[in-house]
Amino acid sequence: MDILPIIERAQQHSQKIALKTRSTTYLYADLLMQSESVAAALLDQQDDLEEARVAYLLPAGVDYITTQWGLWRAGGIAVPLSLSATSHELEYTLNDSESSSVVTNRQLADKVEPICNRLGLRLLFVDEITDTTEGSLPKIELDRRAMILYTSGTTSKPKGVVTTHTCIQAQIESLITAWQWQQDDRIPLFLPLHHIHGIINIMCSGLWSGATIEPFAKFDIESVLSRVRDNAYTVFMAVPTIYVKLIEYLESLDDDERTAITDAFAKMRLMISGSAALPASVHEAWTSLTGQRLLERYGMTEIGMALSNPFDGERRAGAVGQPLPGVTARLYSDQNSVITEEGVAGEIQVRGPNVLLEYWNRSDITRESFIDGWFKTGDIAVVEDGYYRIMGRNSVDIIKSGGYKLSALEIEAALLDHESIAQCAVVGVPDDTWGECVAVAVVLATDHQLDLDSLQNWCKDRVSTYKIPRRLIALDALPRNAMGKVTKPDVLKLF
Repeated sequence: MDILPIIERAQQHSQKIALKTRSTTYLYADLLMQSESVAAALLDQQDDLEEARVAYLLPAGVDYITTQWGLWRAGGIAVPLSLSATSHELEYTLNDSESSSVVTNRQLADKVEPICNRLGLRLLFVDEITDTTEGSLPKIELDRRAMILYTSGTTSKPKGVVTTHTCIQAQIESLITAWQWQQDDRIPLFLPLHHIHGIINIMCSGLWSGATIEPFAKFDIESVLSRVRDNAYTVFMAVPTIYVKLIEYLESLDDDERTAITDAFAKMRLMISGSAALPASVHEAWTSLTGQRLLERYGMTEIGMALSNPFDGERRAGAVGQPLPGVTARLYSDQNSVITEEGVAGEIQVRGPNVLLEYWNRSDITRESFIDGWFKTGDIAVVEDGYYRIMGRNSVDIIKSGGYKLSALEIEAALLDHESIAQCAVVGVPDDTWGECVAVAVVLATDHQLDLDSLQNWCKDRVSTYKIPRRLIALDALPRNAMGKVTKPDVLKLF
C-alpha cells in the first residue's frame, strides 16, 4: 500500500512528541494510530471515500490533526470549518462544498448538528470514535484533491480553493527548505485552522519536520507569554495584529518581567509575520524590544506561500522578499506585458506546483484567474533592490483585517438584511492594530436610526466576529447619482 508522504514522515518520527498540551503529550505514533481509527470510521466498510468532501469543526489539538489525517488516509477531501462562523456561514460552506459528512466533538455539537439534520449529512463525533486498526486503507494518488479552503473574493460569496496532495507537499517542502525547519523545533499554534497560515505554515510544516506543536484554543496573551518565558519555543509565527498586541502588553510590564519575556523571544531561532502587511514601525519596535528581526513573507490561500524574506540575509522592513524554492513569480502590467525593470508596479503572478488546482465548482472563475499558466493574484507590487514590496489589492472589494482576507461585498450583502439600512458600502480603512478595519457607510431607511453599538450587536448572529464593522457613518447628506444611489468613490472620500 502506498503511503501519503505526511504519514510516511510521521512514521519516521514515531517516538517523538508531536503535540504537547498542559496535561498531555502525544507522540507521532499516537497521531498515526488515532488517525487510522478516524479513517476506518469514515470509511464505514467502504473501500475508498473517492474524494467525498468531509467537513470538520474542531479546535486546534489532537482531534483536529487525527481527523485531517484520517480523512486523507480514507481518500476524502478535507473541508475545515471556522470555529467563529455563524450558522448561516457554516451552512453555506457545507452546501457549496457538497460535503457528505461532518466531524466535530460533543462540545461543539450544537453548532452543526441542527444543520446536519436539516441537510441530511452524516455527523460523527471524533471523541466517540473507538480505536480500531481493522481493515485496509485505500491507495491515495498524490494528484487527488486533498483540501478545500474557503476564501473571500470579489464575488459576494466565498470560493472554495482546491489543492491536491502534490500541491500541499510542494507548499510544505518549500517552507521546510526556506525556513530551515528542524525536528527539534517547538512552536505554539494559536492561529485559526480554517486558513492556510495555521494549517500549512505551522501545523503541516511542523509535523512534516518532526517538530513539537503546542496548540491553544485561541490567542491568550498571558498563557502564550507564560510559555515563552519558560523558553518553550524555538519558532514563533503570528499576524501583525498579534505583534501589535504583544508590544502593547510588554510595554505595560515592569522592567524585570518584560526583560524575562523579551530575553526568551531573543533566543528563538525564527520569528515570522504574515497574512497582512507588517507596518515598518511595528517591525522596528519588535526588534527594539526583543532583538529579533521578523521575517515577513507573502502568500494567499490559492498559492500557499510565494515570497519570503531570507532566513539568512537581510530581512527588510516593508518588503516580502523573493520567490520561495519551487515558486516562480513575475510582475505583469496593465498593458499585458511582463515587467522586467525594477521600480515599476505590476500585478504579482505566480506559477509552480504550489498553485491551486481549481476553485470548487467555479470553472469560469478558475479560467479567468490564470493567464498562460500563471495565477493572477490581484496584488500589486514593485521590485526594489531585488525584494518585492506589496502596494495593495487590485480590487477595493478586499479588506485585509487582522490577518483575514474579507470580502466587502459579502459583508454588504449581510448588512442589507438590516431593517434600518436601505443602502450600504463597506470599505477597509487604515488601522494601526488591524492593518485595515471594516467600516460601513449606510443610507438609512425612512424614519430609521442606527448607531454603531446596535449594529454590532445585530451583526453578532450573522457574520463572524472579524467581519463586524468597527466604524459607521450615515450618508443621507451625500449627493446621489442619476439612479439615486451613493457610489463607492463617494464613500472612500469620507474615510
